[in-house]
Amino acid sequence: MDPAEHPPAEHPADHPAAHAQGQQHPLGIYFKIWGLLFVLSAASYAVDYFEVQGLLRWTLIVVFMLLKAGLIVSVFMHMLWERLALVYAILVPPLLLITLLGIGALEADYTFLSRGTWFASTSEQQPAPVPAPHR
Repeated sequence: MDPAEHPPAEHPADHPAAHAQGQQHPLGIYFKIWGLLFVLSAASYAVDYFEVQGLLRWTLIVVFMLLKAGLIVSVFMHMLWERLALVYAILVPPLLLITLLGIGALEADYTFLSRGTWFASTSEQQPAPVPAPHR
């Protein structure tokens, strides 16, 4: 095998200019994301300003919060440009933790309702009437 036919693979660290060029991201995307974060924050404050109540309020607040967190993690923490394996290594453990906490919360609700059903008869018994004093 002739080494001239198969030159060794070049590593990006061998060319600092190419490596530095690969890490550059256009500033425009940062300004666009900053503006989008501002709009999402304004929408989140608008929920309180317009006094939205009930389940819709918390749904809107959580959706805006998750959108802002996703934008920050993907762009400002450079997760958008990382390899997929690294993205999975960072994002999957918190998602699993949230899933397990949700399952635990459902189990806790079931346990709380079961205790209410089975033990309520002893705790909610009417006290025995007090006999009237004799005259």
